[in-house]
Amino acid sequence: MADTKVPPELRKKGLTRSQKRRLSRGAQYVVFVAAVAAFVASADWGRLKNQFAQLDIAERMFPDIITLALKNTVLYTVTGFAVGLALGLLLALMRLSSVGPYRWLAGLYIEIFRGLPALLIFIFIGVAVPLAFPGTEIVGGTYGKVALALGLVAAAYMAETIRAGIQAVPKGQMEAARSLGFSPARAMVSIIIPQAFRVILPPLTNELVLLFKDSSLVLFLGVTLEERELSKYGRDLASQTANSTPILVAGLCYLLITIPLGFVVRRMEAKAQEAVR
Repeated sequence: MADTKVPPELRKKGLTRSQKRRLSRGAQYVVFVAAVAAFVASADWGRLKNQFAQLDIAERMFPDIITLALKNTVLYTVTGFAVGLALGLLLALMRLSSVGPYRWLAGLYIEIFRGLPALLIFIFIGVAVPLAFPGTEIVGGTYGKVALALGLVAAAYMAETIRAGIQAVPKGQMEAARSLGFSPARAMVSIIIPQAFRVILPPLTNELVLLFKDSSLVLFLGVTLEERELSKYGRDLASQTANSTPILVAGLCYLLITIPLGFVVRRMEAKAQEAVR
């Protein structure tokens, strides 16, 4: 029988795997550059500049956009985060409770408020609560309503994050605390929860970023000029000037907060991964 093997020197040479990978990567770069070039060439930059980059309009927004709109946005976010953190911690402990009704109630709350859009919660706080309880006012006026609405939404997500963090703490920590004479409640507060927060700090910071953006829903509560946040402030000025520059400036102010917070989240996640190694 004839030898069917082909000598190595007669074999057809093809691309290696690494060469194919480099060729594929180069093709993707070419397509990306071509897409960017097509976008740049087709856009009407003159109209965009006229509509979004009027420096005289942008200059008139300062310092009010910082001292009023940005300040209110930060205040709404911080108070909403505080309410959400306190309520989320309570819900997490209820989910871990040995008492059945506590677990069921916390689970029902979490499923409802994670399933509803934040917009509906704001409308509920602004319209349904006054109708259900006439003659009563939420403490803090608009600021209290925003803190409550944001807190109710955030608590549902924070509760699951906190619960996961508590469960990630080794069970031996609770056993060691009990052997030292700690009560279950004291061991949870003094030993377990502080360790859990070291684990869940990055996702909680990410939740803060989400709340900062969700604070724009305050406009559905009906705010005064002094209570406007960034989105409402930019939208009002855009209507007055018939120009979109205020909206662009308001967006840049959002990025002024969210980009540094995003960097902090990534740094904390990297440190947490290094600690695990």
